[in-house]
Amino acid sequence: MRQATKWVATVKDSNFTAHKGNVMQEGKRQRQVASVIQEEFNEIFRRLGLNMVNGGMVSISSVKVTPDLLEARIYLSFYQVPDKKAALKRIEDRAWEIKKEFAEKAKHQLRRIPILHFYEDDTLEQVFKMEELFKQIQSPPATEGEL
Repeated sequence: MRQATKWVATVKDSNFTAHKGNVMQEGKRQRQVASVIQEEFNEIFRRLGLNMVNGGMVSISSVKVTPDLLEARIYLSFYQVPDKKAALKRIEDRAWEIKKEFAEKAKHQLRRIPILHFYEDDTLEQVFKMEELFKQIQSPPATEGEL
């Protein structure tokens, strides 16, 4: 009886590492497609008037593409937008129009236009919370004589 050999492939490259327990990083093509999407979407958002919503600003903070290049996750930052959920809903409602505009621009660069998913990027809010916590930690507690 022949025993199956277990192979562990490791490619030492800055873009890819396949090892049991390790997470695979984005490949070169994923980063290229994400970059194209981000550049084009910034322009599309300006043209469609989606970069200014309810007196606030919307920007594309990052784009992540699945390894098969069929889905794109677009992370949006909202600056001084009173109702972020409504702004995100407004963008999702116009997703078909956004995808159509993108398809016209990228039809010679991509075989298939990815499915779009929009998410709120809350990293900026987390940074502000962390900074506030650091300020609280750094300031010494008031003693009874200082009150």
